[in-house]
Amino acid sequence: MKRIASLLLVAVFAGAITLMGYKYFIEKENFTIITQTNENGLVNTSYTPTSAKGAGINEVDFTTAAENTVNAVVHVANITLRKSPTTIFDIFYGHGGSTVPQIGTGSGVIISSDGYIVTNNHVISKANQLQVTLNNDKTYDAELIGTDPNSDIALLKIDAKEKLPYLAFADSDQTKIGEWVLAVGNPFNLTSTVTAGIVSAKARNLGKHQSFIQTDAAVNPGNSGGALVNTNGDLVGINTAISSQTGSYIGYSFAVPSNIAKKVVQDILEYGNVQKGFMGISPAPINTRDAIEKGINNIDGVYIERIEPESAAEEAGMKIGDVIKKVDEITVHKYPDLTGYLSTKRPGDTLNVVINRNEELMELPLTLKERQQLVVPEMGLEVRNLTERDKRIYRTKTGVKIIGVPERYRGYGLSEKVIIKVDDVEIGNIDDAYNAFGAISKYDKTVITMLGSNGERDRLIFQ
Repeated sequence: MKRIASLLLVAVFAGAITLMGYKYFIEKENFTIITQTNENGLVNTSYTPTSAKGAGINEVDFTTAAENTVNAVVHVANITLRKSPTTIFDIFYGHGGSTVPQIGTGSGVIISSDGYIVTNNHVISKANQLQVTLNNDKTYDAELIGTDPNSDIALLKIDAKEKLPYLAFADSDQTKIGEWVLAVGNPFNLTSTVTAGIVSAKARNLGKHQSFIQTDAAVNPGNSGGALVNTNGDLVGINTAISSQTGSYIGYSFAVPSNIAKKVVQDILEYGNVQKGFMGISPAPINTRDAIEKGINNIDGVYIERIEPESAAEEAGMKIGDVIKKVDEITVHKYPDLTGYLSTKRPGDTLNVVINRNEELMELPLTLKERQQLVVPEMGLEVRNLTERDKRIYRTKTGVKIIGVPERYRGYGLSEKVIIKVDDVEIGNIDDAYNAFGAISKYDKTVITMLGSNGERDRLIFQ
């Protein structure tokens, strides 16, 4: 009997301790109570700390980032005027017909309180009029300040009387794979839409555009030109593209890193065009039989297959077969890592380049130069600026000379011709050619106007 009374007393005492623990720990310190009775009837009590919300200490909060971003993201309307046939005679005889406005839409990000807005070049391409609508529904006509088709970045300006909310560029090099991000834009004309995802990859190469941030945040038509921000609300990218066969989001989207967009904007404002610094190297193509046999596919870095004469790489002492491992503080695993970083630099900038030569690491200072030669995106034509001798022979002061033709275009009579126009764009030098070819779509026909050494003019159509 005494033993039962003793056990009862212990149980009551343990219950009191449990109640005190709840009051002093659970309500104040947020502990979890675990009570167990052993084989002798004694009660053991333990306490495990938990978060106040019961959802874990590392819960991610997107609300602040969303609130700081939505008012700085705008709706961009691209109004183009096109001729539309109105009668059967217009169709067969090419009569003018009526002018019909067509409207394309996208997004933009305010980057200064006085109304500068960054968006995608493809959002505003061929516009007759541009309009910007803020999150408060105020609408303004926008002025196009400048574009860079190759990075797909454009800069607009609106004349707002009040100071506008804006986002400052963050350092996109500091973004990490697996980091949470928000995509903010106007998909399907639904204003101020926020979606969340993680950074899936960096330095993604998409055809003629390189070094994208890949994310799984949902991005749809209309999101182009919108903001990609981290959980602090810092602008780390400009949403640009999706990978889809349907035209809608299916799991992958891509953004121009903020460091590239920032440099493009600064160049447009300071110089009126984009300043590009070049090394003058060509990487070895991967996934070819030669690359597989030489083990190039398995190399961590950029294997140099070609060095342009009188280029920055040649002057720095680089050699064919060197492998670029690092540039300044950026580790180079693949070519888009290199091109992405170079896209933030200008001619005259000096870089510290680490190369692997015959299994020995070497450090080389390299000063970037202006581009003298170019391998045309998509087509693979190799062109260079005209020399004084070229100008005399071809009787032109402008254009670029074709000095290399890929195998698939060998029968087109392109060798030793001078390109003077791409579609309706006059080609003055290598930078004009870079921008003109970078702006064409692989789905459109491209008309190239050329000069021969006897002054003859040819027009070739590529698709």
